[in-house]
Amino acid sequence: MDAPRAALAADPAFRADVLAGLAAPVPAVPARWLYDHRGSELFEEITRLPEYYPTRTETALLERYSGEIADALGTDEAVVEFGSGSSAKTPILLRAIRPSAYVPIDISGDFLRESALALQTEFPSLPVLPVEADFTRPLRLPAGILAAPKLGFFPGSTIGNFVARSAVDLLRAMKETLGDGSRLLIGMDRIKDVDLLVRAYDDAAGVTAAFNLNLLHRINAELDGDIPVEAFRHRAIWNDAMSRIEMHLEAVRDLAFTVAGATFAFKAGETIHTENSHKYGHRDSRLMLRAAGWGVIREWTDDDQWFSIILAEAEPPRFAP
Repeated sequence: MDAPRAALAADPAFRADVLAGLAAPVPAVPARWLYDHRGSELFEEITRLPEYYPTRTETALLERYSGEIADALGTDEAVVEFGSGSSAKTPILLRAIRPSAYVPIDISGDFLRESALALQTEFPSLPVLPVEADFTRPLRLPAGILAAPKLGFFPGSTIGNFVARSAVDLLRAMKETLGDGSRLLIGMDRIKDVDLLVRAYDDAAGVTAAFNLNLLHRINAELDGDIPVEAFRHRAIWNDAMSRIEMHLEAVRDLAFTVAGATFAFKAGETIHTENSHKYGHRDSRLMLRAAGWGVIREWTDDDQWFSIILAEAEPPRFAP
């Protein structure tokens, strides 16, 4: 039997991840697939919610310490932002350090191009070189910046979306992409009051719920699915043993549906795990960076110790401890 037309047109990696994830003993879909164009729009709306402290806290840190960050960096560095989204925090950094080029990398192509155009308008003399790619996989940087010193920019505590093993692998891949002697400016969210954490991922206006449920709409649209979206609800829970907030889509009744010709059944209460957001202690973040070959140079935190911005440097391989 031929595959449905929508499934043939879909990203094959998306199709493979969804089919494998829904069939897994613990159903899960990688968080990167939350960020189609609509998902990216909804996430930008989340960052402006009163409950969502990470964006405003990190933005305030960048504004407060941009001078110190600039002093700790070199000159004429090319800024490479992994998972750039709307690049909302980026202008603070660009104004402070005056880079030679800016390379935003994002999986959502249309959203990436819109954001790159807006940033190019704000910085007309700065080369803006967008790369549409999944930054969790090997990628090539534009030829024009290969010889330049590089600063990786990874804000938002996006590293928290990855379990420890995958986070270290990602940081190692960033080091390989950026090269020896490169720097990395990374945001990391701290462990804090559980009620505060849960509210940040389950807001009163329901925007995070819409963001999570949008994954099901995307599956239906791109993979010829017939998932009854109204039969799922958003859940955000704190997993203390793993030090993370988990997002799930929970079935509110028994149901069955098809995706790309495959049939799946869920009982009421069963979930699809869609995202993790790990939180870190002071030593946790440094240990993870060190395991990936990054040595910490400086760290800046807010007065409440809610969030950290860390500047690290790619260290050369060591023959022995």
